[in-house]
Amino acid sequence: QVQLVESGGGLVQAGGSLRLSCAASGRTFSIYAMGWFRQAPGKEREFVAAISRSGGRTDYADSVKGLFTISRDNAKNTVYLQMNSLKPEDTAVYYCAAVVSGMILTKDNNYDYWGQGTQVTVSS
Repeated sequence: QVQLVESGGGLVQAGGSLRLSCAASGRTFSIYAMGWFRQAPGKEREFVAAISRSGGRTDYADSVKGLFTISRDNAKNTVYLQMNSLKPEDTAVYYCAAVVSGMILTKDNNYDYWGQGTQVTVSS
């Protein structure tokens, strides 16, 4: 089991950047594949980015490719989402998620553990 806590959200102007963090409890963080998802008001939760347990593989939604970067530091039990060139349509609650897997996964129903989310608001 793992507990996840997101941080780093806030209000930013369009074109700006934010770095989200997801801190995991425990000493077995390296066994989990990790993902970032987001949910905007009135919309379904959608995939943003994922990273394999070693950090060797990543995947991104088409809408954020070249703009967002997912990374992890297993020594710090933390996953990051660097978000650049933010747009108002990026406004959402961002969630990190974990699953014991050696694969990279992009569907929310593949993940077993979820954080509480952090709000990102991008103003025009």
